[in-house]
Amino acid sequence: MKRTITHLADGRELFYFDRQDDADRSAVDKRDLPPRPPASELRYDPLTEEWIAVAGHRQARTFLPPTSECPLCPSTPGHLTEIPSSSYDVAVFENRFPSFSAQPVEYEQVGGLSEVRPGTGRCEVVCFTSDHNSSFSALSPEQVELVMEAWIDRTAELSALPGVEQVFCFENRGPEIGITLAHPHGQIYAYPYVTPRTKLTLGAAERHRERTGGNLFADVLAAEREAGTRVVASNEHWTAFVPAAARWPVEVHLYPHRQVPDLLALESSERAAFGPLYTEVLRRLDGLFGVPMPYIAAWHQAPVNVGRDLSYAHLELFSIRRAPDKLKYLAGSESAMGAFVNDVLPENTAHLLRSVITD
Repeated sequence: MKRTITHLADGRELFYFDRQDDADRSAVDKRDLPPRPPASELRYDPLTEEWIAVAGHRQARTFLPPTSECPLCPSTPGHLTEIPSSSYDVAVFENRFPSFSAQPVEYEQVGGLSEVRPGTGRCEVVCFTSDHNSSFSALSPEQVELVMEAWIDRTAELSALPGVEQVFCFENRGPEIGITLAHPHGQIYAYPYVTPRTKLTLGAAERHRERTGGNLFADVLAAEREAGTRVVASNEHWTAFVPAAARWPVEVHLYPHRQVPDLLALESSERAAFGPLYTEVLRRLDGLFGVPMPYIAAWHQAPVNVGRDLSYAHLELFSIRRAPDKLKYLAGSESAMGAFVNDVLPENTAHLLRSVITD
């Protein structure tokens, strides 16, 4: 793999990840861009003990442009984009409209038992392929490995930034999910705090260890593999299963068979084995209802400074589609109380996914 770093016209960093060492990445961003926005405000909610990012500049971000104006495609003489090169394998750059950034300013306190501080951190965009009409499920195993190398590289560098407490790699796919750009891409957030979901699961993992002496995530994986009824697919190094208490109509978790805190700790054989299994699962999702499945794919990695011995890196994939023409909306119980009601039996979801013909 070749890694090349350059800068965009407003000073943001851009990284190319190539399979060939002779890739030419000398193209320069010739756009006239406005100054970068300041960091968001972080406001503390005393009722939930959570931090809320307020980033007003994101209202101006690009929203579903036509293919001819896609900012993630390679640049052409008549269309300059976020990627100055005329082609690329995988490209990663600092988000132009970030939720967190290293452009701190001082914000006034607002009262209400809240506390305000700058939302320092970093947000990056990961372009999985230069092919605008492709999808992650269509990537070759070699391309998935290259994407994983980009995730690993960025996780390592972002984890070392001052103030960063957690690194989160994810993909939003489909207009039903709320994407603003259709080009196959994901994002990476470097948070200045440990996220609420991670705090919750690490607390459960700590209590499980105190009761049993085991690792919660490893024990869940072992139990699902033994039960077998919710396993969707597996290989030597990974297992994909529908969790017994799935919140979403379609939900699949992918675990490596070995406990590791983050993607950096995966061995080369584990990295290579991920792509074929993951893209198979994605094709099963697309084949479930005969339409492209909207989904969120979320990598759960250990925080930078806490809970690393309890953590177990894994990917959680879920969709709001519950039927070919029906979506699950987070209404009263889910949105107001955080109490999920799933309309689909997890065992049925696993059975249907196993039944999809992917060849």
